[in-house]
Amino acid sequence: MSKITFAAPAALLALAVAGCTQNINPTDVDRAAIGAAAGATIAHVAGKDESDVYKGAAIGAAAGALCNDARVCQ
Repeated sequence: MSKITFAAPAALLALAVAGCTQNINPTDVDRAAIGAAAGATIAHVAGKDESDVYKGAAIGAAAGALCNDARVCQ
């Protein structure tokens, strides 16, 4: 799987998981942590290198933190 096709599912999953916290009024930090965990998990399960796991965590954290601003997970 190429890096571009890996980033899109990681971002989408991070947004979906971060949106599941609506009933507890999460902060951006909470959503970023959830997104980072989701992104890292996707990269690890996909069998990527360790540096790719960190990249997946960074992508997930950004997506989780910004999903509220993009009105995706309100």
